[in-house]
Formats: sequence, structure tokens, C-alpha cells
Amino acid sequence: MPDDLSTTFAALADPTRRAILARLSSGELSVKELAEPFSIAAPSITKHLKVLERAGLIRRSRIAQRRPCHLEGAPLREVAVWVEQYRRSWEHSMNRLDDYLGQMEATGGEKHARRKKR
Repeated sequence: MPDDLSTTFAALADPTRRAILARLSSGELSVKELAEPFSIAAPSITKHLKVLERAGLIRRSRIAQRRPCHLEGAPLREVAVWVEQYRRSWEHSMNRLDDYLGQMEATGGEKHARRKKR
């Protein structure tokens, strides 16, 4: 059974689903409104929405004949927390590289200069 983070990443792997989430970031939309910019069949949009709903990224409701969709932030916050730990590590590595390159520049690069081929 996949963990929540894996399910979220699997849902985010598809560009159509990411586009749907981007559209929902500005507010609630009906299924029909969500489907408008896509040149795919309605059943395909429904399948994408089911994947997003299973991942907890959206919530669908029913108000009379309207079926509004809402963006759910919790899974995206989990992704942000997961990525943040790696961002800190990458930032630390880049800072160390920056320091090293600064030292190289200050010493004229003599310590690690390549020898000329004879």
C-alpha cells in the first residue's frame, strides 16, 4: 500500500492534473468549468479528478446540479515539508561551493591549477 506522499507525487506526475490544480488555486470551479480548456473527453477529465480526489488534493461536492471542486492544501504542504529538508541540504552544499570558489578566486586558483601539457 503506497504512502500518502507517494500517492500525491503520482497524482502530480501528470501535466493535466497539475493544470487542473493550478486552475483550482484561484478558487472553486465546477467539473464543466475545469474541463473547458482541455481538448480531452469528459470521461478523461473525470478520471483525472478521481486520481486527484484519491490523493486528497481536491474535494468534490454536490450542490443541486452543480459539482464544485475545491483544492485541498494538506497534501501539498506535506510535499513542501519533504522538499524543504532537501532544499536546506542543497543550499548548504551550494554555500560550501561558493565559499570554496571564493577562496580559489582569492588565491588566484594556484592551488588547483591544471598543469600544462608538454
